[in-house]
Amino acid sequence: MKPITANFRTKAAETLEDQQIQQSIEHVYTGFFKGRLNAAADTNNWEELRTKGKAIKDHTIANLDYYLSQLADNVEKNGGNVFFADDAEEARQHIIDIAHKRNIKTVIKSKSMVSEEMGLAEAMNKEGFETIETDLGEYIIQLANETPYHLIAPAVHKSRSDVAKLLDDNFSDSEPIPDATELTMMAREKLRGVFARADMSVTGANFAVAESGSIALVTNEGNGRMSTTVPRVHVAVMGLEKIVPSIQDLSTMLRILIRSATGQRISTYVTMVNGKRTVDEEEGPEEFHLVIMNNGRLKLLEDEHSREALNCIRCGACLNACPVYRKVGGHAYGWVYPGPIGAIVSPVLTGLKDANNLPNASSLCGACHDACPVKINIPRMLLELRYRTAEGSTDPQERTSSAKERGVWKAWRMGMMGRSRFDLGARLVATALRPFTRKGWLKKAPPPISGWTSTRDFPAVASKSLRSRLSNRLRRVK
Repeated sequence: MKPITANFRTKAAETLEDQQIQQSIEHVYTGFFKGRLNAAADTNNWEELRTKGKAIKDHTIANLDYYLSQLADNVEKNGGNVFFADDAEEARQHIIDIAHKRNIKTVIKSKSMVSEEMGLAEAMNKEGFETIETDLGEYIIQLANETPYHLIAPAVHKSRSDVAKLLDDNFSDSEPIPDATELTMMAREKLRGVFARADMSVTGANFAVAESGSIALVTNEGNGRMSTTVPRVHVAVMGLEKIVPSIQDLSTMLRILIRSATGQRISTYVTMVNGKRTVDEEEGPEEFHLVIMNNGRLKLLEDEHSREALNCIRCGACLNACPVYRKVGGHAYGWVYPGPIGAIVSPVLTGLKDANNLPNASSLCGACHDACPVKINIPRMLLELRYRTAEGSTDPQERTSSAKERGVWKAWRMGMMGRSRFDLGARLVATALRPFTRKGWLKKAPPPISGWTSTRDFPAVASKSLRSRLSNRLRRVK
């Protein structure tokens, strides 16, 4: 999928005007956000688990090459195949080649953000494979020909009526709207036949365990387990950061992931995959392939200011806590990863120049930092990216401010460095803005500061400083 991160302002404005979507995405607060708070409160050692989770991720990322090598060796010992892809195109083509060589007809997918990142389903459909999403939310999004709205609930912005129309071509607004159970059964009826005829599955990996060569999948629908056992070929795709050293570490990460994502103590299904079916097993794939994708992650790894973003376990807690995401929604961010973590990852992976609005899509309230189960300091990284877009980078692909804008801010800095300069600058600005001032307020400021008054009135700049006015008052009193 080609990123459209440059359209943030337009898409955000559209979402703010859509009352149905505003009502729908409020569920991320009333459901997921409050569920996480309750789950954390019910876990006696929650802060200890967060600290341990951060330590696990910090250690793993610091020794990433060692653990990736260990993972690859153990997957191959288990009878699997490992492919390291430098970018999305290479990963996508490798999976398509596997499908062609095995004469695959039908491919089923279990939710994977990495496969969304590489646009896999669309590419495989173009190649002539029937490629169907099996996660209910992803299936709805596929029918709507849209991209996911949320890391955990990709169709959270859809109403029950929207879903009914997607699942039933004959559904009309005059009919009673099916409830959630009825909608699920409609999807189940459509998908059962797809599972039965699938030759190949593509799944994600919530975690990969280096010491055992296993991958772990967390689902609530059972589709992940069916996808890894029914088809004869199973391909798992993951970003190179989705790795933990040991089973003990996996236990910790699962506890904080599930509580942070949905507020559950444990999800309905936690599936461990150890490769292809062995001779004494009754079910499982004949082949297992693990595709480990870079696609810009090494760029994050090499960046000391952004490296911490690789600790993300894709729980979506920062989205649920973010007041900006809860208003502008997921599609405004223009790529696979929305919300606060997306505002960091997307600019680095897709190019900061096109995604320069994303680091500014934050009030810096710190709610994302408080919610993150591995304590990623998202506000700090957002400030770093803002600095780079303004003037902190010599790379023209990162710096987006014009020479005129930088000149204005340099003049402002000089004016703030002395009392007399500040007073002179204030008088000049007050005089320049006087034609636009009505009763002490700027209703509509001229460019380049028009943005300050586009949604609110702005107090007029005082012609005299507070210090000067106090001095005059004291003289009158004397």
